[in-house]
Amino acid sequence: MDNTWQRARIIPVVGTGQGSEREQRATSALLAVLSVVRPLSAELLNGLGAPRAAAAVVEAYIEPPFKNDLGKEVRPDGLLRVTYGSQKSWVALVEVKTGSNELDAVQLNSYIDLARREKYDYVLTVSNEIAPSEGVHPTAGLKVRKGSVVQVAHFSWTKIATVAARVRDRSAVEDKEQAWILDEILRYLEHASSGAMEFDDMGPNWVDVRDGARNSTLKRSDENVADIARRWDQLLHYSAMKLSSQIHEDVREVIKGAERGDAGLRAKNFAKELCETGTLSGELRVPRTVGDMRLHIDLRARTLAISTEIKAPEDKKAKGSITWLTRQLAESPGTLVIDSYPKNARYGIPATLAELREDSTDVAKQLPGDVAKFVVTMRGELGQGRKTGKTPGFVDSVHLSVSKYYATVLQRLTPYQVKAPQVSPREVQEPETELGSVTE
Repeated sequence: MDNTWQRARIIPVVGTGQGSEREQRATSALLAVLSVVRPLSAELLNGLGAPRAAAAVVEAYIEPPFKNDLGKEVRPDGLLRVTYGSQKSWVALVEVKTGSNELDAVQLNSYIDLARREKYDYVLTVSNEIAPSEGVHPTAGLKVRKGSVVQVAHFSWTKIATVAARVRDRSAVEDKEQAWILDEILRYLEHASSGAMEFDDMGPNWVDVRDGARNSTLKRSDENVADIARRWDQLLHYSAMKLSSQIHEDVREVIKGAERGDAGLRAKNFAKELCETGTLSGELRVPRTVGDMRLHIDLRARTLAISTEIKAPEDKKAKGSITWLTRQLAESPGTLVIDSYPKNARYGIPATLAELREDSTDVAKQLPGDVAKFVVTMRGELGQGRKTGKTPGFVDSVHLSVSKYYATVLQRLTPYQVKAPQVSPREVQEPETELGSVTE
C-alpha cells in the first residue's frame, strides 16, 4: 500500500455533483465509518472471514491506483484492510454504485483478477441492487466459484443502513462519538441526494407484464415475465430490509424448500404463478411475532392483501377466542377481515373486525366447534405505476402496506398462554404446625 493513497473521509472533499462524484462521496463516507466504528465493521465483515477481534484495526482507502497486466492504471472505488496482531491481513477491493446505476460484470471480473494477483481476499460490491438470496451476487457472469481464492460479496445500501441502525440501537456502541457517527451516516444514506437506499422502480417491462396479467395473455417463456419475477423477489427482500430499518430487528423473506439455494427456481415459480393466476405472493418473517406476514398481490383485481395466521386458544370456546383476539386489536382498523377456522376446516368464517367488535354471536353460531386458528387480513388498493409519480407506484404501495400492517396489526398480537393447572380450593389444607416451628 502506497503512502500516496487517499484515506477515506467521513466528510469527503470530492465534488457535490451527480454520477461518479456522488459515488465517490458515498464510498468515502461509508469506508471511513467502517474504519472508525468497529462494531459496524465487525457486523458486516466478520462473516466474510475478516479478523473478528474487537481490537482489530480497519484501514480504508478510496480509489487506490493499481496497474493491470497490460500496464494500464486501474482504480477500484475503495479498499478495506482489517488486521489484528500477527494474523494475516484481510483485504477487499470495493466497488460502489448509487442511484439506479448497476454493477458491471466486465469491470468486476477485472477487479477479481487484480485481487487474485495481489493476493487479496474479496471483491466487495455496494449498490441499490438486491441479491436474490443470501450469498448470491446480483451480477451475472462473474468469474468466481465457491472454492476460489478470491471471493465476491454484495451489500445493498439498505442492508448497510439496517445493520448500522441495529448496531446503534442495541447499544453495541458504547462510545458516544461513535454513536453520533452512526447517526450521521444513517442521516446521509437516507437523504435523497446520497443516491443510496433506492428501490422504487419495477423496470421497463412492468406495464406490459401488468397488463398481460390482467388480460391472461402472459407466457412463462417470455423474458419480460422472468424480469418482473426477479424484481418481485428483490422487492420482497428489500421490503424486509426496509421494515428491519424501522424496527431494528432482522426481518427476512421466508424461502422454503429447494428455493433456498436456488434463486433461479424461485423466480421460475413466481413467473408460473404470475402467468397462471395473475398474482404474486411471498412471506416476511419478523422475530418473536405470532406468525409470518403473507403478501398476496392480485394484478387482475388490482388489490394487495397481507395476512397472518394465528393459533386460537385451546381452552376457550369460539366466542371467548374471538374476544381474546379482538381485544388485542382494539386500536386496529375495523376494516381488517378475520377468518375463523374450525379444526381441520379448509375455509374459515369471514367477518370484519368492526363486525366482531359489535357482536361475534353470528360467527360463533356458524362454527361447528371451537376456533382452531384465525387469519387476520388487511386489504388495500394496489399502486399501478412502475415507479413513484403523482400517485404512489406499485413499489410504494407494497412498502407502505407492509409498514402499516406491522404497525397496526402484527406488533399488537401475542400468542395465547394457557394458564397453569390450578389447585382446587378443597385440596388446600391448613398445616398442622406453623412453618418453621419445631415439634418436640
